[in-house]
Amino acid sequence: MRESQAIQRLRRIATSPAALGLTDDTALLDGLVLTHDSIAEGIHFLPSDPAASVGWKLVAVNLSDLAAKGATPAAALLSLALSDDDAWDIGFLDGVEAACESYGLALVGGDTISLPPGAPRVFGLTAIGRAGDKVPLRSGGKDGDALWIVGTLGDSAVGLDLLREDAASTGPLVDVYRRPVPQLAAGQALATLANAMMDVSDGLLLDAMRMAEASALSAEIDLDALPLSKAFVAERSGDLSARLFAATGGDDYALLVAMPPDADPLRLSLPSGTTISRIGTLVAEGSLLALSSGGSPVPLPEHLGHEHRSNSPAPVADRS
Repeated sequence: MRESQAIQRLRRIATSPAALGLTDDTALLDGLVLTHDSIAEGIHFLPSDPAASVGWKLVAVNLSDLAAKGATPAAALLSLALSDDDAWDIGFLDGVEAACESYGLALVGGDTISLPPGAPRVFGLTAIGRAGDKVPLRSGGKDGDALWIVGTLGDSAVGLDLLREDAASTGPLVDVYRRPVPQLAAGQALATLANAMMDVSDGLLLDAMRMAEASALSAEIDLDALPLSKAFVAERSGDLSARLFAATGGDDYALLVAMPPDADPLRLSLPSGTTISRIGTLVAEGSLLALSSGGSPVPLPEHLGHEHRSNSPAPVADRS
């Protein structure tokens, strides 16, 4: 079963208005934003990744969903799977603690289980945030909205490739893969202008198509405008092939924001060093997703990003 098929079936159960029809990454309940993400060994992290970085990543990917709603972190519940390696488990909890302290997230409970020896590790976290005055859903886009990206694309995917080639690899791209930084402050500022907002976790193209579909619009993306870091360009170049790689790699935890065309996010009080780039437009007509480069159309790649499937072998460290 594909992820999309599972979600369609779950809509028959998740009928509360708080569930938002399962069209978003979060739920809204009495002024609270709720989200839950799981990470699994061999799918979202490598067996060789340091335990502390895995704990950090679990917290960060959940906070990224709160960032996309402009929410303030409030509390979390942890699903902890204990292994037969005490040192690894302690390192994992050190990473969870460091992330919670860094972002003011209170751990208030959860559950623990024990895994059989050798079983892949699986963890989950429910994050709860306080909603601001405006909560931009992915379904709120309007015809003519400008599409912006907060952050850079492709760094994490390259970092993962480097680790696949050599588990001892280090450097900024590996750091981005192992320790993503949720754009919480930027999300809170941008929520005041945004009609729609979501984090980019499964690949820009797939997530942009999801926003367009939820908003009953089409997304036009200029690949030449994608924000690439100096480290990415040094490793992969900035040509069209590299840009398509960056647009489909996922695990970026950047923010995709749809704002009125006359809105100027650069006038907001964004954190120092924030990278924000206009990459396209939402329009009323056309296919769900259209790409261009140099002013010419670019065919959609075969894979737009990562979607979980239960009927195929799980590739190592694919996107969440």
